[in-house]
Amino acid sequence: MHKLTALEPILEKLISCEYEEDWFEFKENWFEPHALGEYISGMSNAAAMAGQDYAYFIWGIENSSHTIVGTSFDFHRDVKNEPLEHYLARQLKPDLCFQFQEITFHGKRVVALIIPAAKDVPVSFDRNRYYRVGSSKVNLLDYPKREAQLFMALRGDIPTIENTAADNQDLNFQKLFAYYGAKGIPLSKKTFKKNLDLLTPDGKYNMLAQLLSDDSQIPIRFASFTGTTKASPMYAVREFGNDCLLYSLEEILRYGELINVPQADERNRIVERKEVPLFNQKAFREAAINACVHNNWLFGAPSFTAFHDRIEILSRGALPPKQTRDGFFAGESVPVNEKLAKIFLQVHISEQTGRGIPAISNVYGKEAFSFRENNIKVTIPYHRLDINENAPGNVPVPNHDAPVNVLVTGQNAPVNVPVTGQNAPVTVDNTSVSTSEQLTDEDKILRFCIEPKSAMEIAACLGCKDKRTVRKRLDPLIERGRLAMTVPEKPNSRLQKYITVK
Repeated sequence: MHKLTALEPILEKLISCEYEEDWFEFKENWFEPHALGEYISGMSNAAAMAGQDYAYFIWGIENSSHTIVGTSFDFHRDVKNEPLEHYLARQLKPDLCFQFQEITFHGKRVVALIIPAAKDVPVSFDRNRYYRVGSSKVNLLDYPKREAQLFMALRGDIPTIENTAADNQDLNFQKLFAYYGAKGIPLSKKTFKKNLDLLTPDGKYNMLAQLLSDDSQIPIRFASFTGTTKASPMYAVREFGNDCLLYSLEEILRYGELINVPQADERNRIVERKEVPLFNQKAFREAAINACVHNNWLFGAPSFTAFHDRIEILSRGALPPKQTRDGFFAGESVPVNEKLAKIFLQVHISEQTGRGIPAISNVYGKEAFSFRENNIKVTIPYHRLDINENAPGNVPVPNHDAPVNVLVTGQNAPVNVPVTGQNAPVTVDNTSVSTSEQLTDEDKILRFCIEPKSAMEIAACLGCKDKRTVRKRLDPLIERGRLAMTVPEKPNSRLQKYITVK
């Protein structure tokens, strides 16, 4: 039970929040008895899902500005000759020990309704269970998935990628060993399943194991559209999934670099022209990593969509329990997938600094993020140069809306990516790489080996017939950790292939 003196710091914390959460609400003098009972049910259930001990309904604080205005609300009044507290308590099931408190806060009268979080079973009012979705209270009957999640949360058995068995139990991990080996991190074949938490309590491979296996059977797609909506013609869809997640993410990050073609900015040029990227590469990287590590993989894979004016990166699921939007933007990381986050940290994909979200919002603002019922979306807008070729100091420039054609290894049809500032198309195929500047053999190998390739395939790509020449190109890349063998324990295996890891 709350003590009166403990309420003031709680109110200070709540009014300092920029965003309203499902488990607290501000009003001035509002009073509708039946609706208040529905709020108590919904906020109690929402508090349980959010990992909070209490929810708070506050009178005397303006909702949008959080200004303390005071209130005339009287919680001692009757409802049809019945005390308000008794009216509410009679219709709440199970019994909920809510509590009204009145205090003087910043010189104003404020009333707080303190609502304990649901325990064991959801709280209902007048025979209906309610829930909070954003600023609205809804009937849980209309949200069966939310209701199922709430029951699991109350039982303490929310499904995760660690405790959920993999759909496929016939898993191999050669690529995982190759990735760790390229990073110089030893991985024991005897203990890696236990050390990386790849097993459920009953000894089966879990969903984390499936994500890290050679064939995850989980598609991750990057779709490109010519216009600003999905109703516009599609350029293509790149497939990065069905692979070890560590490699899939590396490919997504490389693809982001590929489509982020610099634009030549010759406005007010004196000596050197400036190269302006289409979007902030660091923000894209952070958003892509966060989308993978914080995605609820039980709901599906994250998605990447490029439009004429932006990239949208969508991850499944809502903010995790104990995470608020204010904490989210402050970089107070609460991992959705704790074990996967530790693996990303171990192989140096991410850092445990919490700077990912602030890095994105510092560039594109908090409005780059949108929160929906079952997903979080990050929008990376393009910075297209608006060059008027007739303006003084400017020179004629090519059509910035012309697509760059990218013929990707393993694809039968060209992938066209709408980027700007490129005078000639980039072509990447199974035998050659052509760009405006000559690529080295090492660059060709690294681009070619985004998917595992044999020495003979690499030789064909380079136009070499001598295996010794190919080995001279491969060995330095392997030593520097840029290239890894898929069968590292047998360097001369006839099944040996090579894959780019960094």
